[in-house]
Amino acid sequence: MSSESTLDDEHTFKILIATDIHLGYLEKDAIRGNDTYNTLDEILKCAKTNQVDFILLGGDLFHENKPSRRCLHNCITMLRKYCMGDTPIHFNILSDQTINFNTTQFPWVNYQDENLNISIPAFSIHGNHDDPTGAEGLCALDLLSASGLVNHFGHSQSVERIEISPILMQKGSTKLALYGLGSIPDERLYRMFVNNQVTMLRPKEDQDEWFNLFTIHQNRSKHGPTNYIPEQFLDEFLDLVVWGHEHECLITPTRNEQQLFYVTQPGSSVATSLSPGEAAKKHIGLLRVKGRKMNLQKIPLKTARQFFIQDVVLADYQDLFTPDTPQVTKKVESLCYAKVTEMLEEAERERLGCPLTPEKPLIRLRVDYSGGFETFNTSRFSQKFVDRIANPKDLIHFLRHREQKEDIKDDVNVDYSKLLKTTAVEGLRVEDLVKQYFEAAEQTVQLSLLTEQGMGKAIQEFVDKDEKDAIEELITYQLEKTQRHLQARGVITEQDIDTEIRLYRDSKKNTTEEENEIREAFNRAKAHREPADLDIFDELADDAMDSDEGSVPFSPPVRGRGRASRARGGRGRGKGATASEPKPTGRGRSQKPSATTQSRSIMQAFQATSQRSSRSGAATSYKAEEVTIDDSDEDIPVMKATRPPPKPTSSSSFTKYSSQNQSQSSRGVAFDDSDEDEDNPFKGPSRQTRR
Repeated sequence: MSSESTLDDEHTFKILIATDIHLGYLEKDAIRGNDTYNTLDEILKCAKTNQVDFILLGGDLFHENKPSRRCLHNCITMLRKYCMGDTPIHFNILSDQTINFNTTQFPWVNYQDENLNISIPAFSIHGNHDDPTGAEGLCALDLLSASGLVNHFGHSQSVERIEISPILMQKGSTKLALYGLGSIPDERLYRMFVNNQVTMLRPKEDQDEWFNLFTIHQNRSKHGPTNYIPEQFLDEFLDLVVWGHEHECLITPTRNEQQLFYVTQPGSSVATSLSPGEAAKKHIGLLRVKGRKMNLQKIPLKTARQFFIQDVVLADYQDLFTPDTPQVTKKVESLCYAKVTEMLEEAERERLGCPLTPEKPLIRLRVDYSGGFETFNTSRFSQKFVDRIANPKDLIHFLRHREQKEDIKDDVNVDYSKLLKTTAVEGLRVEDLVKQYFEAAEQTVQLSLLTEQGMGKAIQEFVDKDEKDAIEELITYQLEKTQRHLQARGVITEQDIDTEIRLYRDSKKNTTEEENEIREAFNRAKAHREPADLDIFDELADDAMDSDEGSVPFSPPVRGRGRASRARGGRGRGKGATASEPKPTGRGRSQKPSATTQSRSIMQAFQATSQRSSRSGAATSYKAEEVTIDDSDEDIPVMKATRPPPKPTSSSSFTKYSSQNQSQSSRGVAFDDSDEDEDNPFKGPSRQTRR
């Protein structure tokens, strides 16, 4: 193999791999607003230049659960520009596509649709930012899937058991099994792995001839006892795992010596937080697979904005100043000025000869002022670099190590900043704050009806997705459930009632019943939400991607933050109607002024449970409000494609492979990680014996 044309023959899969594009991040920022769009354009252009067979995206294509019109328009425009054309597709789909693409009314790969002309198919799983929500279980990727631009796969519709069926592809003599699993709350997926509730299907015939590629979007680093997915949970027959959600670029495949597969972590293509993990240079990967051999070529992103971060500990500069030095604040400010200037000069040197790189870099200086030092005015300091950096408001970050944990006796005067590590505050979630509050609070102010998990998720819905009825509906629903439980037990005395409520609450902690109750309460909040006056486009872009937590078949995702601080910006809720214009009444609810609805705070959401008047039809049981989804396709028109897929492999030809089982065959995959010898990426034997 001495030439590239020889390497990329009719038996070689060429796959462009990218994850966490976060399209639309800071799109309203005057400096960084176009960063994600420019990077997506570069990624798709790279795919077309390298004539890849398909594009594989590892989740979080969009940053928001409800992308803006501009975001959707730019995404559709670029996909149509680069992924449509007359270039023939050189691989076939062998599996049952009605199982692989079970979220669309067009259950086949887009390039086999007679109405579309696709030159580069794009396959994508959903992430935790663009996850399916609402009663219909739709996400932004489903819009792209319905329009024929993206093949959305890896969507599990069951919260009790996950069965992953691969997309079986063949190009020449190379057989590729593509597995995918969209984002699921880490704690739930961890528990399902432990309980052997995750099954991966494998072809019964010629299992050793398939190259098994798995795409996942979960926490890889440990954020808690069960708030991550250990690599050891994954099946050992896999050959390569493409790990999304983690933003640090670790794209060079690393070998898991226990499971004997490789893991690549492409990282994000845009920095969504000013943390050290985001400072690594951004890359995408060009994966070549031939037979049982593979090679991954790293491709640096030229349009990614530079990011430099540095830590300064003032106590280490005792030769220059101490806390008692006269005018020590000015000397500290001069030191910080010199450090920022050094990073700017380094950015200028790296940017030479690369005109696509944005001119203004991201700079972050973390200053540890422990030991008696004082802070200075960061706004005045940042004004010196306002024309040279892209983030003048976030240039300086002061932190101080906590000296000693104080005894917490008064729940009213708790200083929660002392309970948390300063370096972890940026990635903290609302649920974590709620949990830590009740861990630190007195027994007299503990929750007696709700669980910490339920309250945390309700507040998360309120904050992240502007679901104003989430807290109110959760309290109302739990109150009704508890009252029915007490009536069934026949408890009368006040002391027995308190004891029974506590036992009933504790029995549901960290169980599937608790998750189902939370999800059903969010369904009630969605059902009672007042509809806005929408035009046709709003109905497509907003209602189809309703960010209220979904119906029973779909799990409400926990907002795992990974290495990025993905704070949700405030979302405008206006749809063209002013606050004075009347809105149509909701389902069985009285009409309310929109101004009142928009100005509701979290405290008002708690108070609303005691102030709301009785709803019409209160005697109706909650089960009557559940949304039933008809999965039958009897009335779905299916058009015959001019390029019909080959005879699919029937579901009976798969063997179930539990995530905890051990493979009986001893196999391996050959991988060449050398970047110098790109003329021969397929080195080594096709198999190596596993020990």
